[in-house]
Amino acid sequence: MSVSIERRQTAELHMPASRKLWVGAVIGVVIVALIALVAVRLTQALGVKNTANRNPIPTVSVTEVGISTVPTTVSIIGTIAARYDMPIGVEGDAGQVAAIYVEAGDHVKRGQVLARLNVSVLEPQVANLEAALEESRAEAELADAEYRRAQAVGASGALSAEETQRRKSAAVTAAAKVKVAAAQLAEAQARLARAVVRAPADGIILTRNVEVGQTATPGGEALFRLSENGEVELRGQVAEQDLPLLKVGQAVNVRLTGTSKIYDGHIRLLGAVIDPQTRLGMARVALTPDPNLRPGAFARADVTVSNADRQVLPQTAVLTDDKGSYVMIVNAQHKVERRAVHVSGMLRGGVTIAEGIGGKEQVVSTAGAFLQEGEVVNPVLSVSGSS
Repeated sequence: MSVSIERRQTAELHMPASRKLWVGAVIGVVIVALIALVAVRLTQALGVKNTANRNPIPTVSVTEVGISTVPTTVSIIGTIAARYDMPIGVEGDAGQVAAIYVEAGDHVKRGQVLARLNVSVLEPQVANLEAALEESRAEAELADAEYRRAQAVGASGALSAEETQRRKSAAVTAAAKVKVAAAQLAEAQARLARAVVRAPADGIILTRNVEVGQTATPGGEALFRLSENGEVELRGQVAEQDLPLLKVGQAVNVRLTGTSKIYDGHIRLLGAVIDPQTRLGMARVALTPDPNLRPGAFARADVTVSNADRQVLPQTAVLTDDKGSYVMIVNAQHKVERRAVHVSGMLRGGVTIAEGIGGKEQVVSTAGAFLQEGEVVNPVLSVSGSS
């Protein structure tokens, strides 16, 4: 092995000088290429890093505070009721119901027959008293005739004064009996008439609480309930602080629960006292009769008591967290600031702001929750008109 090494060394010693130069040049070129490659890689890496660290300025949509005329309303919550709810029962003696002629919802006229009681006892009584009255009248006519004859012959002395006076007394008594019989007959006829239940006024039958064969008694449950002239009203309650804002005659918009139709009305009556337990007052709203306004229906009325200009922002601009409601504004340096606001109400086009912002301040209208305070942004103004 030592012999081979010695031979190699001897060969290198006898290598020509030109070949040595060529080998050195190749090695130098390789080294330069490696250095250049390393430099290019470092440059690219540093360029990518610098690009990653350079964040672009975000563009945000901003709006200015709009002004809208917002009505101040007072709500009245209650139920629909008949303005004049009239219970109808039996006025005379108790009796069995023999016939019913109306149903709930029927329109009736004053004096119309609603029901009839059994009159099998009352009719014979009336007939008996009518006969008694005729008998009394006949007796009275006879007594009166005898008295007149006594007066005619009394002057000639054919009859004594005592006989004449007796016949006069008999005539007066007979006339009194006629009056008694007539009064008894009138009483029986009135009792017979009360066996017929009639409508006391024009209106609509609200309920029917009786069936044929049922015994109706005076002072018992009403047989019918009548809404006089079909008039209805909303009987509701109003918060104590809102009651002074209402006045008799104010226009009212009434909506039934679950419907969008508006029924016009006006305040008819305001309560004189406040319930000490609920702190609510009473209000009655007169309504135009309508088949859909049925007594017992739940309804809500809104009364516009004033109109005022209010600051309005889009709903997307107002944010909320554990600290309350706030908005993000962009200041003159295009930096984001947080501003606490007080929301006073909701509108179809946004929310009303009572305090916290105003003037020409630019408010981030969307995606404000993704911004940080102090962050620089590029604001783009969207117009918010007044209404």
